[in-house]
Amino acid sequence: MIYELTDPAKAAPVFAGWEDAGIIACLDNVMGKIFADDMEHPKSVMAVIGDFAYLAGEPNLELVRSKPDQWMLVVPQNEAWQELIENNFSAYKQIRYAIRKDTKFDREKLEAMANALPEGYTFRKIDGELYDVCLEIEMFEEAVSSFESKEKYLELGRGFAVMKEDKIVAVASSYSRNKKGIDIEIDTIKEEQQKGLGSAVAAKLILECLDEGLYPAWDAASKLSVRLAEKLGYEFSHEYVCYQMN
Repeated sequence: MIYELTDPAKAAPVFAGWEDAGIIACLDNVMGKIFADDMEHPKSVMAVIGDFAYLAGEPNLELVRSKPDQWMLVVPQNEAWQELIENNFSAYKQIRYAIRKDTKFDREKLEAMANALPEGYTFRKIDGELYDVCLEIEMFEEAVSSFESKEKYLELGRGFAVMKEDKIVAVASSYSRNKKGIDIEIDTIKEEQQKGLGSAVAAKLILECLDEGLYPAWDAASKLSVRLAEKLGYEFSHEYVCYQMN
């Protein structure tokens, strides 16, 4: 059988050494859920948060089959998990890019980037009204939807939108939240790209996190995202495999 852990910390030894902010959010019991093959001494575990599922420990087919019945990015801990997925599921393999979690930020550089927001654009903190707007726009839905409710986002989430008149054109927000930080989601509408909006709003959010003593983690879906992260002061760590699964 597969169980949802009532004490997520019991999965910590199985996830040892894996520093992903989403996993930490689940282990901290701030958001997300962890499923396992045993309630007290799990050997196979799966952390589920937003559209991501992280598999660790001993490969377990039943555990993978118990993932939520929706499109997800499934991240295996090692090649044994990869083999299990590829042999049993129709899944699209892709590469993501891990970013180091020990960045020492240059505040002056970040402030200059935030202040470089082009004329005609303004920052607005994501409040209840903008939360609702983000949910209604496909491009920005993921920026807030990992939180179980608006109230949870307003309590735990952090985010800024770039406004052009009364329209959201770019967003930097917390995809997940743990006790010590967030995982950043960046989105800019196509017609407003290449104007520095993403770097400006990301810098704005990073500065907000630093002021609160939160670490703003970054994980990249593309090399373009890696380049933006490096522009903000982050350092690339390594590539890793994940699978798109329905």
